[in-house]
Amino acid sequence: MAVWDDLVGQDRVASQLTAAARDADALVTAVASGAASAGASVGAAEAPPASSKMTHAWLFTGPPGSGRAAAARAFAAALQCVSPDRALGGAPGCGFCEGCHTSLVGTHADVEVVRTDLLSIGVKETRDLVRRAQLSPAGGRWQVIVLEDADRLTEGAGNVLLKAVEEPAPRTVWLLCTPSLEDVLPTIRSRCRLLTLRTPPVDAVADLLVRRDGIEPELAATVARATQGHVDRAHRLATDERARARRAAVLKMPLRIDDVGGCLKAAQELIDAAAEDAKQVAEEIDAKETEELRAALGAAAGTGGRLPRGTAGAMKDLQDRQKRRATRTQRDSLDLALTDLAGFYRDVLALQFGSRTALANTDVQDAVERIAAGSKPERTLRRIEAVRACREALDRNVAPLLAVEAMTMALRAG
Repeated sequence: MAVWDDLVGQDRVASQLTAAARDADALVTAVASGAASAGASVGAAEAPPASSKMTHAWLFTGPPGSGRAAAARAFAAALQCVSPDRALGGAPGCGFCEGCHTSLVGTHADVEVVRTDLLSIGVKETRDLVRRAQLSPAGGRWQVIVLEDADRLTEGAGNVLLKAVEEPAPRTVWLLCTPSLEDVLPTIRSRCRLLTLRTPPVDAVADLLVRRDGIEPELAATVARATQGHVDRAHRLATDERARARRAAVLKMPLRIDDVGGCLKAAQELIDAAAEDAKQVAEEIDAKETEELRAALGAAAGTGGRLPRGTAGAMKDLQDRQKRRATRTQRDSLDLALTDLAGFYRDVLALQFGSRTALANTDVQDAVERIAAGSKPERTLRRIEAVRACREALDRNVAPLLAVEAMTMALRAG
């Protein structure tokens, strides 16, 4: 299976990356051959020529679920591919060789994948990345830095990254992933080669879930349609019964806001569900992280449990990081619920206008038809706008309960 097989509906992007990987492979092979014949070191490969489809910095953009991070990781694997088929004209990125496999599973020494579960990426973390990027590859063909959440760089961190992108080290490649061009500094995006991904077709996402994850075809089609082509969300809905239950509860909200009391109760339940989601993630991760740190500090279970003197600060740093992660998880869960709610009203609007567009929420089609019959398109548009305003308020750090209560009241008013 080639590394590009999970790039659903992104044939154009896969073609561009394959061509770049070919040029990158030819460059490193040529330099290695020349250095070997001259008895020299291979550590300083020349920069790609102007005509090359390879460059030192890439910017992957696209809507949520389009597969930005998957494309970047696949490209990183293709750059490290050591398949013998390359000598016979095969394209890098076989998916089976050691370079591809270790890159995809996250154990390759020369591929650093950076994702954050916090609200932002700061200057300190970015400086560490820049220092890493200055190193020559330890054993692979390129030093690859995949920054999956480049949109979360603070302004100071972006300025630190700019210096590394302006003056790249030989054989170092930066792969930045953001939802849109506007999410990174103009000075950074002007120095990157842009790749824009699109929302994958629903049928292609369903096929991937069946082929890759063994999901039943009927369930795969339902979740792919419900998430409108968002691969990760479709996978979670297909494999997590609690996620399906939370979504079902969100989609009942439009039928429960007939009075002020119902609005306030629905808002509180939505906040509580997001908090429960964050708690679930914390239970799965926090205890393991805490025990691993205690073991590293010499206070593992069975050793008395007391932390050595001078290590309490490390534990406090971990606890603070876990609190920030819980905050982000709760916000992400709430934003996901609002996305589902907007999708519900989008289906309502489609029915009201007599559109032939396929409904996303066929599992609650009765509710969609009931709301569509009892209101007009103008009210539906105002309700969609209320959901959007709530998401913007949350981005501005408005108290979540206040923002959601204002939204539910606006949904009732229409």
